[in-house]
Amino acid sequence: MEHVRYNKNRREFLSNCFCGMGSLAFASMMAQEQARAARYNPLAPKPPHFPAKAKAFIFLFQAGGPSHLETFDPKPLLNKLDGQKRPAEFGDVKYQNVNSNSRILGTKRTFQPYGKSGIEVSDLLPHQAGIVDDLCVIRSMHGDMVVHSAAQYQLMSGRVIPGFPAMGSWISYGLGTESDSLPAYVVMPDPNGTPEAGQPMYTNGFLPSVFQPALFRPGKRPVLNLELPNGIDLTRRKKTIDLIRQLNEANLLDEDEEFAARMSAYDTAFKMQTEAPEIFDLSNEPKETLELYGVGKPQTDDYGRRCLLARRLVERGVRFVCVVAGGGGAETEWDAHSDIERNHLRMAALTDQPTAALVKDLKRRALLDSTIVLWGGEFGRSPESEKSKGRDHHNTGFSMWAAGGGFKGGSVYGATDDIGLKAVEKPVHFRDLHATLLHQMGLQQDQLSYMHQGRRERLTEVHGEIIKGIIS
Repeated sequence: MEHVRYNKNRREFLSNCFCGMGSLAFASMMAQEQARAARYNPLAPKPPHFPAKAKAFIFLFQAGGPSHLETFDPKPLLNKLDGQKRPAEFGDVKYQNVNSNSRILGTKRTFQPYGKSGIEVSDLLPHQAGIVDDLCVIRSMHGDMVVHSAAQYQLMSGRVIPGFPAMGSWISYGLGTESDSLPAYVVMPDPNGTPEAGQPMYTNGFLPSVFQPALFRPGKRPVLNLELPNGIDLTRRKKTIDLIRQLNEANLLDEDEEFAARMSAYDTAFKMQTEAPEIFDLSNEPKETLELYGVGKPQTDDYGRRCLLARRLVERGVRFVCVVAGGGGAETEWDAHSDIERNHLRMAALTDQPTAALVKDLKRRALLDSTIVLWGGEFGRSPESEKSKGRDHHNTGFSMWAAGGGFKGGSVYGATDDIGLKAVEKPVHFRDLHATLLHQMGLQQDQLSYMHQGRRERLTEVHGEIIKGIIS
């Protein structure tokens, strides 16, 4: 019996050994195949770390700092204290342009509840008020910096200095893209120019170049040179690209990420010439859709076109799109230093209708559930006056909202104090927001890392808290 048991155990051992070796060999072959695929297409789709709620992300970046006090965070006490010094019980929070001469500044905006959820929204944003049941409004955001550039870097990359990858680069690094004819990560800047942090806030930082954003131009031709040159037909262009690819592959070293990025760029450019031009032609959209976004109306045409294009991009598999509202200076951003009313009325008139249209359009096309839409800026505005009618930068408590992608629509999370000075209930730091956004995309913040100068870097820098109260 012992001999039989020994033989049986030996057979089991050898069988398990060979099966295990076979499994290891198979796994090794699969890993090599995946590595080979990634070598020639670093943007190939990658599985998330766990089942994801969302597969695409649109960030409506409101550059300059929209005031929470004039949009999503009603504070009746402001009008009662208008013209008075800040009461001592609210603490001693200092700002660069708010001083002993500054006084509490009331608001001319009125708030009322909207939708089934009854969330209060300002009359500044009537269109967004109409979609409030789809919005998860976070009223307790806060960041570390009160100057535009550093705050914009932190919002985009989790750091207060340039040189680190932006959200769009991290997400395309982690998930690749579902489109083989369009970039994985697109930024559509404001036609008035760049915000204070400039293009570095959108870039790939130390991640390989293939994860950098494609910057689309404003206007009716976001990408130039999509047409084939005169005298060059499609067959000839394809032969040229095939030759370039063969020459590149013959010289490609295993670890040459920059060379791989260049190859990928050639392939994407060719496919955009052959497959993508129609995506930029909005004339094939129904008239009702164009009117929904405000395309054709002087105030909303630009932002409406860019929001509509964002929908068309994620519809075709683009992973991350950033649509920027504001740039080129205070008067053309949400940067209301001199006159909060004049500034915010202007910016709201440009952006409110297209913003709401994007959410509505995604929803009716059954895309909102799988697409995160995030709205907000790098900070809010101060409760006290600056230059008598303006508000200063304000990072200790402000509002943002998220829609779709598993965020709880028709909900409010957190709160600031009675004058909107500080986040006092369920504060949410940028790193917490980043961790939650990654989670909804199926990415674990610690696993989404990259070795840089001997240290594993990640979007959240230190560990962010996933805000479970805002997601389903």
